[in-house]
Amino acid sequence: MRPQTLDEVVGQEKLVGTKGFLRRAILGDRVPSLILWGPPGSGKTTLAEIMARDTSSRFVPFSAVTSGIKEVKAVMADAERLRRAQGQRTLLFVDEIHRFNRAQQDAFLPYVERGDIILVGATTENPSFELNGALLSRCRVVVLEPLALEELVMILERAARDTELGLGGLQVEIEPAAFEAIAQLASGDARRALNLLELAVDDTASHRESGTASQVDASTVREIAQRKTLLYDKSGEEHYNLISALHKSLRESDADAALYWLARMLAAGEDPLYLARRMVRFASEDVGLADPQALPQTLAAWDAYHRLGSPEGELALAQAAIYLALAPKSNALYAGYKSARRTIEERPADPVPMSIRNALTSLMKEVGYGEGHVYAHATEEGMGGMDCLPDSLAGSRFYEPRESGFEAELASRLDRFRELRTKLRRDR
Repeated sequence: MRPQTLDEVVGQEKLVGTKGFLRRAILGDRVPSLILWGPPGSGKTTLAEIMARDTSSRFVPFSAVTSGIKEVKAVMADAERLRRAQGQRTLLFVDEIHRFNRAQQDAFLPYVERGDIILVGATTENPSFELNGALLSRCRVVVLEPLALEELVMILERAARDTELGLGGLQVEIEPAAFEAIAQLASGDARRALNLLELAVDDTASHRESGTASQVDASTVREIAQRKTLLYDKSGEEHYNLISALHKSLRESDADAALYWLARMLAAGEDPLYLARRMVRFASEDVGLADPQALPQTLAAWDAYHRLGSPEGELALAQAAIYLALAPKSNALYAGYKSARRTIEERPADPVPMSIRNALTSLMKEVGYGEGHVYAHATEEGMGGMDCLPDSLAGSRFYEPRESGFEAELASRLDRFRELRTKLRRDR
């Protein structure tokens, strides 16, 4: 059921539509070296094969999973001889190109530069992470999107009708709801959708009575694919995309989105304790002292999951996520700490003021340790008005609370203490 022409391709309208860059390049036989970046089943190999059929280039397919760079080098050497002898270029398609390490990727560079080959690499991984800069600079990265539900339904309906390559020659009736269920389960992957359709039809046919038509409904589909396989790679880009989605949903105070992304990561197999740690960090970084209970809440959720495990402990993580989403937000604590660290990195290590040093020996007292110290509890105001920062940093402000939640009260206290400290210094 793989499309044979551009007009048969479903989806990727921005690339292969009437004004799409790839359509114009193929029809004009001006295909440059490309990196096709997209999720499984989005059409990378299909587009490469169409390029081969619709251009004058010799097509040589390789998979980085099963072929070594030594074999690829031999093909590239042949491509160089062919171009010099006949003027024909070779379109070298390398599936899973990210499987070659960065040193191996360098082998493509001279052949791409001279025009001996048109390199078309396909990858599910972010090229900026997996491919070296020199190769990327010589290729155009083409981003393929997961197929939409309606596009997957269109592909499935075509396969069900096709009598030559599809399932149209079988005695099978497929309900519209079954197409929609398969599309939902496929998560944008056309290959997975077609495989599920074939499994559903085969399973139904094996249970039908002789002479009757098979009927595939949504419940049949769900029985075959009992657990949805979510697109996720705990060490790859999708991991960072999803944790970013959770973090930003919490920051936006969107409790529904936070709950969805948390549940999605858990369903995909993410380590629940990783999520617990991230929420503890969020409690200090994005909520801070606007709600001092955020940190105890997230620590309690971490402890609860540690004690209960899955699935019972996941509810505690959900509780923490909702609490963080609905808590007042402030990054003043985070910004203040960063400011203090930046000051330490940029300035010399100034000595501790004498007034707040401990005079542990008589010699230390003689040289001025503790001189001018005022015991705060012994004063009516509750502070001695001493300079606790080095002289060169006197008056510096690192923590600037916002008028958010409990931090509004802290801002009032801070202003009051700063004014009182200034007054005590002036009156001394």
